[in-house]
Amino acid sequence: MRPEDKNMKQYFTWSWCLLLCLLMLGYRCTAQSIRVEAKLDRSAIVLGDQTTLRLNAFLPANGLVGFPALADTLSSKIQIVEAGKTDTIKDPKNPSLWLISRQYTITSFDAGVHAVPSLTFNYQGSTYATEALPLEVKSVAVDTTKSIYDIKQPLAVSYTFMDWLKDNWLLVVLAAVAILTIIAVWYYYKKIRKAKPVPQKVKEIVPPHVEALDKLNQLRSKKLLEQDEVKLYHIELTDIIREYLEKRYGIMALEQTSEEIFAALKQSAIGKEERGMLKQMLTLADLVKFAKAKPDLAENEQSMIYALNFVSKTKEITPLPGNKAQNNDELI
Repeated sequence: MRPEDKNMKQYFTWSWCLLLCLLMLGYRCTAQSIRVEAKLDRSAIVLGDQTTLRLNAFLPANGLVGFPALADTLSSKIQIVEAGKTDTIKDPKNPSLWLISRQYTITSFDAGVHAVPSLTFNYQGSTYATEALPLEVKSVAVDTTKSIYDIKQPLAVSYTFMDWLKDNWLLVVLAAVAILTIIAVWYYYKKIRKAKPVPQKVKEIVPPHVEALDKLNQLRSKKLLEQDEVKLYHIELTDIIREYLEKRYGIMALEQTSEEIFAALKQSAIGKEERGMLKQMLTLADLVKFAKAKPDLAENEQSMIYALNFVSKTKEITPLPGNKAQNNDELI
C-alpha cells in the first residue's frame, strides 16, 4: 500500500470518529439543557393559610413544553386556590435557555406534613418529572386559659360640619329643591284642590306553612336532582325549612347551626316524631354541603318527604269564624 493511500485511510477514519463524537456530544448537551423543577415559597403554613407553588421548565429557545394538567387539587390534602399565567423569560444563569414558569396558589385544611406529588412535563415525546416536596400544615394553637375580649370601639376622627358640607354640597342642594317641591305640591293639594281619599290595600298575610309548602313544591318542580345539583337542592331545601321555623316558632334558624336548631327544638312544643324527621333532613344536608357526601336518589327524595310532612304536621290551625261563634254560644 502506498503511503498516500494509508494516510488517506487514516484521515477518513479520524474524520468519522470526530463526527460521531460531535453528534453524541450535541445530543448530550441537548438532553442536559432540559430541566424541570417545583418550588414552594413556604414549606410550612398555618391551617387554611396559602403559599405559592412554582413550576419551572428550562429548555432551548423556541422549544415547546407541556405543563402538568392540574385541576382544583394536588392531592386529597392540598387544594389549588388559583392558577396563575405562564411567564417566559431568559434563564439568568444561562442566556441560551428559556425559563418557562407557572405558579399556583395552594392551601390545606388538614394539619400534618403532606407531600406535593411529583409532577410530569412533556417535551418532544419525552417526560420529565419534578421531585416531590413536603408541605407542613400547622394547626392554630388556642389558649383556653384566656377569656374572649370584646371588640374595641372605633377611634373617633375629627370631622366638622364644614368638612361634611364640602363633601356633600350637591346633596344639600338637591335636598333643598326636593323640600321646596314637596311644600309646593302640598300647598296646591291643600289649598286649591280637595284631596280625595285613596283606598288602602290590605296586604294579605300568607300563613308560614302555606308559604313553605308552596316553596317546597317550586323546588321539586326545578328537578335539581335530575340535573345532578344535589348540593344546591339541599341548600334550598334547608333554607325553606329554616325560614319556616323562624316564622312559625320564632327560632332564629337562618342564623344557627344544625346543632343549635336541635337544641332549640327540644324547648319547643314540636313533637318527638317531627323533631326526628327534621334532624335526619338537616343532618343529611350537612353531610352533602360540608363532607361532600353523595347520597342516593332515594335518600335525597326522602329529605323532601320529611320536609313536607314536618310542615304539614306542625302548621298552625286557625279556627274558622263560624266555629268560633259556635264555641261562644256553647259557653253561654
